[in-house]
Amino acid sequence: MRQIPLAIANEPVRSFDSYVPGPNAPALAHLRGLTQQAAPVYLWGASGVGKTHLLQALASHVQQLGGRASWFSASEPAPWQFEERDMLIVFDDCDRFNDTQQQAAFALFVEATTHGIPVAAAGHMPPVDLPLRDDLRTRLGWGHVFAIAPLTEPEARAALRREADRRGLFLSDDVMDYLLTRFARDLKHLMSVLDRLDEFALVHKRAITVPLLKQMLAEEKTAS
Repeated sequence: MRQIPLAIANEPVRSFDSYVPGPNAPALAHLRGLTQQAAPVYLWGASGVGKTHLLQALASHVQQLGGRASWFSASEPAPWQFEERDMLIVFDDCDRFNDTQQQAAFALFVEATTHGIPVAAAGHMPPVDLPLRDDLRTRLGWGHVFAIAPLTEPEARAALRREADRRGLFLSDDVMDYLLTRFARDLKHLMSVLDRLDEFALVHKRAITVPLLKQMLAEEKTAS
């Protein structure tokens, strides 16, 4: 279990305002209005569509209001401890929970329900298809369920532009076109490329151009 850390280096604070909703506006609106005593909410979709961003934004929002949010994911071994001070319980990557984590998640879900604490969770598939024990799968699916869809090309472009502006980077239309035509519109992947490109440009003291991007990708391929 962990609480959401503060942003470091170039990593932005994951907030509702920094999320480009696209077709996911209903999910964003629901999470913005989530309150104590609310029914559970579950987000599902492919990797990179923004599920974790939304969960982190919700947790950050709770913390900004003075509450405590506890985060549990498949990468963190159980046992997991319930804290009565919590105002939010988050489960990420639910589909990858092992047997011990499923048992811990079910116990936390029961405690959260008893204390009127909302639960927000995410996974790669809808609740009915989750490879989990029946009682946990049922609880994850009895609240609000949102399928999180990938962004369209213009929406992905807008998200890249926003992040570049936040960093003070200039991305020409040629660079944007190259990124969006040669990589999937997976924001997690695109932002990772932008991270590496930002650093590569600083090291080489050059402006970000298509030739520089090609050079970075070629060097990465050679090093791998």
